[in-house]
Amino acid sequence: MGKAARDVSARERIKAQRELERKQEQRRRLATIITVVVVALVAVGGGWWYVQSGKSETLSGQLAPITVQSDGTIVMAKPGVEKPVLDVYEDFQCPACKMFEETSSATVKNMAAAGQVKVQYHPINIFTMEPTSSNSMRASAAARCVPGGSQWMAFHDKLFKQQPPEDKQGFALDDLVKWGKDAGVTDPGFEACVKSQKHVQAQTQYSQTASKMAPKGTPTLRLNGTELDNKVAFTPASLRQAILDAAK
Repeated sequence: MGKAARDVSARERIKAQRELERKQEQRRRLATIITVVVVALVAVGGGWWYVQSGKSETLSGQLAPITVQSDGTIVMAKPGVEKPVLDVYEDFQCPACKMFEETSSATVKNMAAAGQVKVQYHPINIFTMEPTSSNSMRASAAARCVPGGSQWMAFHDKLFKQQPPEDKQGFALDDLVKWGKDAGVTDPGFEACVKSQKHVQAQTQYSQTASKMAPKGTPTLRLNGTELDNKVAFTPASLRQAILDAAK
């Protein structure tokens, strides 16, 4: 085997090892999240403590305005609300992110609508092997085709609901177009934008930069720059209190 071939083989082994380590970390994070939920269910026979601390909120009404920034960050906040700031780093292919959406997203949306927090969403791509890598990129690039507003959030939520298994190819372009239209996207260029994957390069660059703030993977929540523990992020009452405390 020549030197060039050995170098390629070594790089491939390193890449495979890094992907294995990333998946192991993802499983550990998911296991921690599941443990938090199970403990909440078991505590006091699944009674008062769980009702108060673990139960997901119900959406209270309309969302705060949602705008797409020039770099690809999505901001949800009422006019004039600048702090506290909650940064949410997520991957549409990430199972733990889907669990966060099902558990705590209503709390985030309700508090933004009440003017209690400025939320900044950072869709990033943490997967490096197939089919998850391509799944993640198709979804995040398609989300960039939505100009903003409640339609962006509806599309965002739909992507998590339709998240494919990690070992299956998903987020097909035709499906992404359909889900966007179901979410109320009326931009005439939306379908062409999705099918051409127009924003892949911009999304790749954005993800490389934003991922530095989520070195342990997704979901990562930062409140005024400080990373929140999973036990806080996945417990709606604790997340609400942390945001209220950060505003003091």
